[in-house]
Amino acid sequence: MQKRKLGSDGPEISVVGFGAWEAGGMGWGENPPDEQTIRAMQVALDNGITWIDTAEVYGGGRSEELVGQAVKGRPEAMVFTKVAPKPGGTGFAPDEIRAAAEASLKRLGRDVIDLFQLHWPDESIEIEETWQACAALVDEGKVRYIGVSNFGVDLLERCEAVRHVDSLQPQFSMLRQRVKTSLFPYCESKGIGIICYGPLAYGLLTGVFDKDTKFSDDDWRSGKQGLDHYYEPLFSPGNYEKNLEKVDALRPIADRLGITLPQLALAWVWHQPGVTGAIAGSRSPEHVEENAGAGSVELEAKNLDEIASILDP
Repeated sequence: MQKRKLGSDGPEISVVGFGAWEAGGMGWGENPPDEQTIRAMQVALDNGITWIDTAEVYGGGRSEELVGQAVKGRPEAMVFTKVAPKPGGTGFAPDEIRAAAEASLKRLGRDVIDLFQLHWPDESIEIEETWQACAALVDEGKVRYIGVSNFGVDLLERCEAVRHVDSLQPQFSMLRQRVKTSLFPYCESKGIGIICYGPLAYGLLTGVFDKDTKFSDDDWRSGKQGLDHYYEPLFSPGNYEKNLEKVDALRPIADRLGITLPQLALAWVWHQPGVTGAIAGSRSPEHVEENAGAGSVELEAKNLDEIASILDP
């Protein structure tokens, strides 16, 4: 498992991390027993993954509780979590930021949060106030590093004026690259680490779907649960079929390299300039072990060029 420094001032982390979104009972399908989910996270740590990413809104805090159980007795495991604006989360006012961090620490069963992130922008409060509250948590030792998720350059600049942003967490995959030209160069120039969520395009890049796949009504990939920001570019009629064609074209590359499609997709993400790591979640220990294997995949320039010819014809 390769490791990289998170931005200019952050810790060294594995290039593949574990995403605990599904651990909170979110996403799709019937939830497996908690024991299986906890085991999946432990398998990740056993296979070289050094960090788990979660959030207060994942399952209303349930994800953090399960993460806490998974990392118990493993002080070397890093935990990254997030606070969200109201009404979904605790809120971005200074006192709410503190309350969110303390509640997360309690659910996680830890004395310090390794990376505390703002989950998405909140236009109802000045970001400078929120970011100063986050910086205060670092000064007090409750949090080691602070980052943001789903922010654009304008908000990053405003945060940077208050205190350095250690990381950005954007949605990014082979099939969803729109932030690559707008955000990545800025982050690289400022020493902001990038950890990408959705690197497997919510299952599309695993190669298990085809044109006949039917998603249940309670699965957001059916388009019947909202989340249009995620659904439209990946699973909406027309886009879905085009994406499947790209996935089929990628298969021979993975086969030639002796790796799986998910490993190719994850490795491609952390091979992009400026990217520190990719967040891959699963409640299957077997899939987690496969994902971890992507951390040792080396893609040569010719491989990246061939992939680019498929993704950006």
